[in-house]
Amino acid sequence: MAKLTIDGVEVEVPDGTSILNAARQIGGALVPPAMCYYSSLKETGGKCRVCLVKVAQGSTKDPRPMPKLVASCRTPVGDGMVVQNLTSPEVLEARKGVVEFLLLNHPLDCPICDQAGECDLQNLAYEHGASTTRYEGERRTFEKIDIGDKIKLHMTRCILCYRCTYVADQLTNERVHGVIGRGDRAEISTYIQKAVDNDFSGNMIDVCPVGALTDRTFRFKSRVWFTDPKDAHRNCTKCSGKVVLWMKGDEVLRVTARKDQYGEVKEYICNECRFEHKKVSDWTVEGPRHIDRHSVIAQNHYEKIDLQKLKKEVERQLEFQRGKQLPENEIHS
Repeated sequence: MAKLTIDGVEVEVPDGTSILNAARQIGGALVPPAMCYYSSLKETGGKCRVCLVKVAQGSTKDPRPMPKLVASCRTPVGDGMVVQNLTSPEVLEARKGVVEFLLLNHPLDCPICDQAGECDLQNLAYEHGASTTRYEGERRTFEKIDIGDKIKLHMTRCILCYRCTYVADQLTNERVHGVIGRGDRAEISTYIQKAVDNDFSGNMIDVCPVGALTDRTFRFKSRVWFTDPKDAHRNCTKCSGKVVLWMKGDEVLRVTARKDQYGEVKEYICNECRFEHKKVSDWTVEGPRHIDRHSVIAQNHYEKIDLQKLKKEVERQLEFQRGKQLPENEIHS
């Protein structure tokens, strides 16, 4: 086990844990953002650089600071390590620069993008980005293509996080798409115009952090904040059958896998559950899906708000902003 301090809060985690996952043990505002890292997919991380942090002290044995900012998703913890995330102006400035870099080619077409309201890059731009861009060059553009009959690829929005290729490598029998080209010509594409049609290809949509891969059966049907998300399940021989139904009235507009608080899928679902069962009668509805109150999806309040819990959360955030360490019993709440 290793004890480390992140922005003044001490946490103990197993040896080999990354700084990012150690911060997730604390939770709240201390967790660095991540666009390419995905805990359930092997070898992810280290590409987007938005999770950069400053290691002010390497460990108790070697207290020297690391000379450069490091990617928290790929850097293991050390006993006695001191990490600065939100408390380091250098980190915040670097993160702002990374967001500006990601937005060089990514168009801010949120008003017409199906990912709006649940887009990691949209949230990142509001929290860490600049209000203007210094870029004056010509942005790269690509034609929209269909990779299979259910998935639309809009490469202009892609930030090359590689998540979709890792999903295909680790969940399917044969990957037929990948990254072709180099530099600013790099793009996600299928080899020799092959269609992506394996049983778990729909999970590429769930792991995509932007609107580059979207569900063709849901495109332009409704804004996500106008839908009513509900947890549901069915007996499926291919996957767990645990999903979220995004409904409008009695109509199921789309079906997705369940994501955790960091937007990651833990139990992937098959294409049969995702695309072929769009009737409420096909599912056992468990109840409303819990959506974080900071999300625009939660603004219609599909579940009763616990005012006491809300008050406690606000008080915790105020204490953190004042620079006070949270009590041990509240760190993991």
